[in-house]
Amino acid sequence: MTTDNEQSNAAASATGQKPVQLPDDSLIIVAVRNIVLFPGVVAPITINRPKSIAAAQQALREQRPIGILLQRNAEVEDPTPDDLYRVCTVANLVRYITAPDETHHIVCQGVQRARVLDFFPGTPFLVARILRIPEPTTSSPEIEARFLNLQRQAIEAIQLLPQTPPELLAAFQSTTSPAALADLATSYMDIKPQEKQEILETVDLSKRMEKVSQYLAERLEVLRLTNEIGQKTKAAFDERQREAILREQMATIQRQLGEGDGKAQEVAELTEAIAKAQMPSEAESQARKELRRYERMPDAAAEAGMVRSYLDWLIELPWALPHSRRGPFRAGKNQKPDHRISGRAKAGAAGQGADPLLRRPARRRQDVTRTIDCTRHGPAVRQSESWRRP
Repeated sequence: MTTDNEQSNAAASATGQKPVQLPDDSLIIVAVRNIVLFPGVVAPITINRPKSIAAAQQALREQRPIGILLQRNAEVEDPTPDDLYRVCTVANLVRYITAPDETHHIVCQGVQRARVLDFFPGTPFLVARILRIPEPTTSSPEIEARFLNLQRQAIEAIQLLPQTPPELLAAFQSTTSPAALADLATSYMDIKPQEKQEILETVDLSKRMEKVSQYLAERLEVLRLTNEIGQKTKAAFDERQREAILREQMATIQRQLGEGDGKAQEVAELTEAIAKAQMPSEAESQARKELRRYERMPDAAAEAGMVRSYLDWLIELPWALPHSRRGPFRAGKNQKPDHRISGRAKAGAAGQGADPLLRRPARRRQDVTRTIDCTRHGPAVRQSESWRRP
């Protein structure tokens, strides 16, 4: 197994690179696209650009720290000093790894914030003169209150996240430094790199903790809603699964008792009821179509109850008029109504046992038509009565 120095020397000899003499007050800069490293945080970084590989290898050979600096536009392949932010994190190289697929990875541990003053020209990689930014150590009741609030928010967010390692929760619970807590929370937060860079550039501890708390509060709302939706979905799924299991058990019990399939018996009863309802042909065709669809549906389907209610409604409609309501006033389309009146009807005209149909108030000479739409999807069933005063 090769050491980090052996890997670095082998890679340098393979590429023909020679060590570069650097000033003592300089810092090797590694530009990154979408990663912001914070002090006190250990993070792996993948490097693919030749300049970044050469910078990491020289830093590893000379045991020098490096500066992890975010570039403004991630699409820029070869960033210049104008393409980079001005606040970076001084980090120690913990490990240099060359993967079998020839990709290079470094494991860095953030140490301190630093501001880039200027870049040295004529170097094969980025080298800058920096000003280290000391971490504020002031304490006040406001900072203590913000610390407790931020710690509570971070612990709640970790508990809402699925499959969170217990070591991460223990790290937040054991942190006693307000600055370290803010940096640790920002490092694990799901926000944009530009927003993390803004927090990295905020030196004032109270303002930094306020920004972190605001971002964390927004993420907490999302996590709470996500957790609530997940619990409701799981509860609904469990209820449907429970109903399906109970129905399957009930069907199994009925088969063992010799009672047959309950669904088949129900379909047979509905088929017989549709035949007895004396529907018009088009309405009966629609009802049988819905019955076949209902027969194929599983009992746990949400639409099964709606289809069953629709079939019951179609069956219970008064498709055939009662026999007592069918009077002699039934005329065809091109046929005049029959004005002949029986003797009983003539007697009824005098008030002796008249047919109820003849005791109606006088109407004007016009045809009266009643239309009843019995089903929404099926055909309209129309019944008409026409009469004129004799």
